[in-house]
Amino acid sequence: MSDLSSRERLAKLVLALGSTMLAAVIVAMVYLRPEIADQLRLWQQEIVARFFAHWMIWGISAMTLFCLLLAFSPFGSIRLGRDDETPEYSTFSWFAMLFSAGIGTGILFWGVAEPMYHIQGNPFIEMEGVEPLSEQAGRMALRITLFHWGLHGWAAYISVGLCLAYFCYRKGLPLTVRSALHPIIGDRIYGPAGLAIDLLAIFATLFGITISLGLGASQIASGLNYLFDANASNQLKLGLILLVSVIAIVSAVLGVSRGIRRLSEVNIWLSVLVLGALLAIGPTIYILKLFVTETFQYFYRFIPMGLWVDPEPVGSWQSSWTLFYWGWWIAWGPFVGMFIARVSRGRTIRQFVFGALLAPVLASFFWLSVFGGLALDLQLFRSADLITSVNADMSRALFTTYDLLDLGVVSWLFGLVTTLLIVSWFVTSSDSGTLVICTIISLGKGRPSNWLRVVWGLMIGLVAGLLLIAGGLSALQAASTIVAVPFAGAIFLMMIGLILSLWRTERASLRRAEDHGD
Repeated sequence: MSDLSSRERLAKLVLALGSTMLAAVIVAMVYLRPEIADQLRLWQQEIVARFFAHWMIWGISAMTLFCLLLAFSPFGSIRLGRDDETPEYSTFSWFAMLFSAGIGTGILFWGVAEPMYHIQGNPFIEMEGVEPLSEQAGRMALRITLFHWGLHGWAAYISVGLCLAYFCYRKGLPLTVRSALHPIIGDRIYGPAGLAIDLLAIFATLFGITISLGLGASQIASGLNYLFDANASNQLKLGLILLVSVIAIVSAVLGVSRGIRRLSEVNIWLSVLVLGALLAIGPTIYILKLFVTETFQYFYRFIPMGLWVDPEPVGSWQSSWTLFYWGWWIAWGPFVGMFIARVSRGRTIRQFVFGALLAPVLASFFWLSVFGGLALDLQLFRSADLITSVNADMSRALFTTYDLLDLGVVSWLFGLVTTLLIVSWFVTSSDSGTLVICTIISLGKGRPSNWLRVVWGLMIGLVAGLLLIAGGLSALQAASTIVAVPFAGAIFLMMIGLILSLWRTERASLRRAEDHGD
């Protein structure tokens, strides 16, 4: 017993020190060699786009197929926990936490900016001979935005989360990424190989959250500039990162039920308020028609869109957008997947897949249709110029939209509530990331200590602030896409391990249950 405890203490020390040193090395590299950001972007285009485009495009499509087939199979009835166990959280709380941790931050940033970028030109309007900046180009721009925030991305999260939840709650293994590879490498998950896997997961989580904090600080600063004419300086952004980090630490210390769950529910209700008000004030019929028609078009076309690979990958639109998105989703897989697993105990595989795949996707589509539809209406039918704002500074696009509505104090109130919502979304992402990192360092056993949550909450804020000053966030964005190439292979191994375990250990019990039912 003492030997086991010694090994566990050593493993925790290695994970804590190893991840801290890795963060220090990355920050130091960006400070000492600022040109590394440009080099990483070049490597992303040269290496990922040229040699691994098919791997990323077809790989994430395979993850989507894996999730759907598993949900429709007899194994979909297997419960993630004891056979008589009930879900730990209500459906509403569960959905709120999924949405907050998974994409709440992203659609706030890109809801207006991305459709306004794609309407100017993209391969799909070129292939169909559509005129840029036309109404049809606008609909296609929104469809592409839905594609980037649709089933494929969530499938990457679910593939990781489902494997972790199954091996933790069904097989009694620790809630860490290494556990999903137990059918492949056996007890070596407790050795150096397992430590390396968990270190990679900490790396992906730390820098994924860091990028989000940097982007979030920029957008919040734009909101304060819109509301109070505050100078969106680096000092203001650093102060915002500190504020978000402190609130996130408090939430992480309170835990999932008292902290993260409550903040996530507040996020959902605030979002409903903003969306409902914009839908009532804006072009209601136009937005609803866009939502229905482009959601249908997405589901009708998402297979060919998902399998299309640009024949000229280097420097192309696809490398800058789709490959970057797929890399981002995959790199966030350990973080969001583990968090989804953490809050999904007691649900069946089928509930897990459909609940985490369809509900957030449809909610995202409605959000993007409201904000994207409002922006398209202003650009196409009201002679407004949102495109210039998007091209100049994407973080200001959302607030420029409010300004162009020309509703006086109502536009100002929209800006105020949206800024508060951005803060709340980023807090839930940060505290979820803090909890995931602390869980991995604690080897997935028990409740991570409060001091560990405080230290890593500060670490995330510190790294985000340092990289923001050094201009290194773009380097991490490129690095996340590069890291996603090998991590996609790790996800495939997890998927294979889950299939092997289900086939070996669950098939007989399902057959007995069917015989008993007969």
